[in-house]
Amino acid sequence: MNKQLSRIESKLARLKQKDKHYQIFGAADHRYQFNEAITPSFISKFESDHQCKLPEEYLGFLEHFGNGGAGPGFGLTPIEDCLICDRDYKVWLSDPSKPFQHTSKWDLDFRPSFDPQENLEEYRKEYKEFETNYHQPKYLNGAISICNDGCGYFFVLVVNGPEYGNIWMDGRVSDGGIYPSTDLGNTGSIKFLDWYELWLDNSLNKITQTKTIQNKP
Repeated sequence: MNKQLSRIESKLARLKQKDKHYQIFGAADHRYQFNEAITPSFISKFESDHQCKLPEEYLGFLEHFGNGGAGPGFGLTPIEDCLICDRDYKVWLSDPSKPFQHTSKWDLDFRPSFDPQENLEEYRKEYKEFETNYHQPKYLNGAISICNDGCGYFFVLVVNGPEYGNIWMDGRVSDGGIYPSTDLGNTGSIKFLDWYELWLDNSLNKITQTKTIQNKP
């Protein structure tokens, strides 16, 4: 893990140096900075309060770099806000002490009992009930929110259950369900440090390509 943290630190320094004008999505928010590093006592209290065990590599990152800051989307979420899945409206996630219930993509279909052409009022009532259920926090039991990817999408880290340590995406904002994150281009399940390093690699490639295009005569 220490070797990967050192590699990440080197890549992050390169990205910060190359992206001086914050062209990478979200960089203008976090500016490649981190909050103060997390303390072991804070972690112990968090794990005790929420009856979960945070993945070691995630803890290693928090201790090495800081508590929230530079990262995918609008940056990594400070751990004190990791049970909030909407930074504007403070919508709360559910209980990380309970097992994460998904092992493959989860979604729900709206199957109305009424034709909207025949009974629009009842159709709308059913849809509202469906939406209320669909967005219930319980579907993210066993996970913490680690990154706001914008437009209502959130990366979450599983801290309880068979998918422990893996990164998932909450895409319910666009009726996309909850699914293992492949948003950065990975083809299988991905752990925190690999996910973060993949973001760095993608960002460095993008900046290099952008500068190449800009420098063409």
